Amino acid sequence: MSQQLLLRYDRFDADRFDAEAESRAQAGLTLLQLWIEGSAAHWALFTVNDADKARAWIDQETALGHGPSASHMLSTA
Repeated sequence: MSQQLLLRYDRFDADRFDAEAESRAQAGLTLLQLWIEGSAAHWALFTVNDADKARAWIDQETALGHGPSASHMLSTA
């Protein structure tokens, strides 16, 4: 069973998102898709290689004040 992480960003900074690519990779996340909803919200879908590291990355980003507004850990059946 594979895992994906779906993140919603109500405020999206493309430069910051690009700059954080290395830290996401170190957390076992690989970007699959990036969508724009309306004029502001962005959704990002990642493959998760290490769920614990991914959760820790989300917690750290949230604590720093620039994490996603919502996160959903998903598994394929």
